Amino acid sequence: MGCSKNLVDSEVLMAQLRANDFDVVHEGNKASEIVVINTCGFIKDAKQESVDTILQYVNAKEKGQVDKLYVMGCLSERYRSDLINQIPNVDQYFGVNNLQEIIKEIGGQYKNELLGERMLTTPSHYAYLKISEGCNRKCTFCAIPSIRGKHLSKPVEEILAEAIGLVAKGVKEIMLIAQDLTYYGIDIYRKKQLPYLLGELSKIENLRWIRLHYAYPAGFPEEILPIIKENGKICNYLDIPIQHINNRILSLMQRGHSRNDTIQLLERIKREVPGITLRSTVIVGFPGETRQEFDELIDFIKEFKFDRLGGFPYSPEEGTTAYRLKDNIPAKVKIERMEHLMEIQQSISLELNNARVGKTFQTIIDRKESEFYIGRTESDSPEVDNEVIIAQPNSELRIGNFYPVKIIKAEHFDLFGEIAT
Repeated sequence: MGCSKNLVDSEVLMAQLRANDFDVVHEGNKASEIVVINTCGFIKDAKQESVDTILQYVNAKEKGQVDKLYVMGCLSERYRSDLINQIPNVDQYFGVNNLQEIIKEIGGQYKNELLGERMLTTPSHYAYLKISEGCNRKCTFCAIPSIRGKHLSKPVEEILAEAIGLVAKGVKEIMLIAQDLTYYGIDIYRKKQLPYLLGELSKIENLRWIRLHYAYPAGFPEEILPIIKENGKICNYLDIPIQHINNRILSLMQRGHSRNDTIQLLERIKREVPGITLRSTVIVGFPGETRQEFDELIDFIKEFKFDRLGGFPYSPEEGTTAYRLKDNIPAKVKIERMEHLMEIQQSISLELNNARVGKTFQTIIDRKESEFYIGRTESDSPEVDNEVIIAQPNSELRIGNFYPVKIIKAEHFDLFGEIAT
């Protein structure tokens, strides 16, 4: 459950279990003797979803449909004592760094020789690649450092070996993920090594796209910009969460960047990498956010026009600095602000999508649904961004292959195309 980083953890666990001769399925409907739930503990809604899933399988266990039930991940790391007391029918709770203990408890043996091996749960042509764990940032709203610990970079050699293994299995697109990509390398190499890592990854034969997710604005390694522009394997795409634009709110969040810092960085990125797709996320309803401060955020969104934008209503999280602030924005107001923000972004997305009509883009085919093929352009990441819907009744397209697709119609969050001839 939760983010793509959790998904990678699950894939590593499943590879280890399969190597121990367990029959492993991911989110399958098949009756299972053992169920392992990898939980999210980041924000209120995600926590509730995790708890509901645990209770669902506790009920199945009580009915004799499941023999053993284990819970791991962020929720378990963060609230283990509470969970043990409130949901005691789980056989055992594990945190985020207890992989070997989980495998031993289930009846297997951790295999060191499987370093980097994963049982992919994504379509075989793309995969997420986690390059670091934890975070050293001090954002007042975020519980991740207390859950996942301090930033720990994975050595370049391990990342390359894992990437080569993924490509050997047919992966053509890799999404680099971390709590903060921009911090990569500082802890083990004493300098930011994301530019070097990108260069080495791009040398891997048959790897077509490398996509960057979760780049922190403060201390952004601007030396990667010419690499993105000039290296054909690195997507002209960057996920850079700004969270807000008002200086007072940014200061309360302890983001380390001001309004002017943010604007200057974003403008430089667009200037140095023409045509780059920028994805961002923002938080509305942070404690004390006035209507004027929210309007300032809205005005900026209207003016800058992010290609992709996600938003979250503020959720007070125990153990964070912001938890001590009075959460004085009513839930109804948070939802109203969130809905207004997304209405604005919906209009922006439609405007930007309409500008793509008549143009041709290299498109990777993700799946087939009925008579339609569903793909993505370089501007879109799986699950979170636009899709290209292609009606191709008279020819077969291969899942995972790239095709030139001409856009013939646009909606708010979808494009419609045909194979270019």
